[in-house]
Amino acid sequence: MVPQERAGAILTIDLEAIVENWRLLSARLGEAACGAVVKADAYGLGACRVAAALEAAGCRSFFVALLDEGVALRKALSAGSRIFVLNGTPQGMEGDFIAARLIPVVNTLGELAAWQERARAAGCFLPVALQVDSGMSRLGLAPSDAEKIWNDPSLLDGLSIELVMSHLACADEPGHPANEAQRKNFERLRAVLPAAPASLANSSGIFLGAPYHYEVARPGAALYGINPTSSCENPMRPVIRLSARVIQIRDIPEDTAIGYGQAAMTQRASRLATISLGYADGWPRNAAAAAFYQGVRLPFAGRVSMDSIILDITDGARQPREGDMVDLICEEQKVDDVARAAGTIGYEILTRLGRRFHRRYIDTNAGPVSVDDFKE
Repeated sequence: MVPQERAGAILTIDLEAIVENWRLLSARLGEAACGAVVKADAYGLGACRVAAALEAAGCRSFFVALLDEGVALRKALSAGSRIFVLNGTPQGMEGDFIAARLIPVVNTLGELAAWQERARAAGCFLPVALQVDSGMSRLGLAPSDAEKIWNDPSLLDGLSIELVMSHLACADEPGHPANEAQRKNFERLRAVLPAAPASLANSSGIFLGAPYHYEVARPGAALYGINPTSSCENPMRPVIRLSARVIQIRDIPEDTAIGYGQAAMTQRASRLATISLGYADGWPRNAAAAAFYQGVRLPFAGRVSMDSIILDITDGARQPREGDMVDLICEEQKVDDVARAAGTIGYEILTRLGRRFHRRYIDTNAGPVSVDDFKE
């Protein structure tokens, strides 16, 4: 076990904040059920721990992207919770879905035929979700595929339709005309498919209002503290804190080069602190942001390195010492702020966070728990 005191950087994940975000979204949905997207290891935060906390709070529908994600997640959830695999069934892997009690999200008629054949061989009804392409051109049955099912209902023999779903392309832009166009397309496609619960809204889609909610919503990013509303203050609770250890402090004179490429030069005598975190840990090389020590901003100096970042602490009203921790994602600088500094989105920042961090989970029921205390 690697003690927290030896860690170069610590990622603290507040499970209770994730649960509170899920409850906030559930309240906005009224009668619709609130699921949870936990693909990409819950956006890098630990799918099994996140999903277990959400299940304890009442969530019953979970969404992953890949078969192996679903197999791993099933071990953390009860038999009563549904796990949908968004990217469908890899050829010949239908048996793995059945063994792990996973529900494939079928995107092609070929996948549908293979799943139906497996149901026929098993001699029982198998659950399936149908995804239709309502205007994103990414995944889903084309309108012509839906028409074929309408004309030949036997294509669904032996299958239990758990969900008919689609995905919004522009939900984070409330005024974008594509939102309403997709909703109407979704309505048309649903009309030629068997009656089943429907799902259209992602995190941002929940904030588009009741017409987008249907029976099940699929929030992801909002659960993890990313702002689902592009023009309003973030309604979600922050979920993570990223802290790094100061490993060296030095005083250097005026006109001294700093970092790779000597891209920065001191304009005066300066005091610098080097921290144990870099782009190998998932921090974007182009995110020239800052760290914070006891609320005091400490700007980056020079380029981000693979394993370290240099901070200018010259003017810090409170200065860290070697061995102290400074914060990079915190109350003063949230995930979305880092994303803006890097010219990207909060989704990418979260999913890039590396595995070298010591991970610490906060649960009000159990208190702070080190990831190293768990046996996977």
